[in-house]
Amino acid sequence: MVSLMSGKYPKTTPRDNSAAMIAFRRATPQDKSFLLMLRKASMAKHLKNAGLEYDDAAHLQRVETYFTDAFIISYQQRTIGLIKLGQFAESFHIRQLQILPRFQGLGIGSQVLTLLKRKAQTKRIAITLNVLLNNPAKHLYLRHGFVIISSNALEHQMRWQG
Repeated sequence: MVSLMSGKYPKTTPRDNSAAMIAFRRATPQDKSFLLMLRKASMAKHLKNAGLEYDDAAHLQRVETYFTDAFIISYQQRTIGLIKLGQFAESFHIRQLQILPRFQGLGIGSQVLTLLKRKAQTKRIAITLNVLLNNPAKHLYLRHGFVIISSNALEHQMRWQG
């Protein structure tokens, strides 16, 4: 699956309209300390709001879960995020999409979703994900045409079908 998210892609930022690049590469064990920091920075507040509190060991366990599906996201040659992407016959499943807070709001998540939606359209498959009920990322997914197909006490299951 390296071809799915590997490589560099041109991007225009909404704030300054200058050319920028996002790139993807497979995560390696050397990335785990960054991924632990990223998870805590991007998710701890949302998890706490959902009534879940994780210590470092629990966060690290989540980092290591489906590690073979993990791709590092770089923006302007800086490591800024992660996408964990499961690929199945009928869908891609976004296991995790995390961007460092200081890089949120720049359109990077939208660019990642746009690229993934193009791949899904080519393969004629859906994209699914789960998002915590009160995670603001839900609004990003809704803007990109994802719909809530079910919910429980903790999260929404969402689906995009091109």
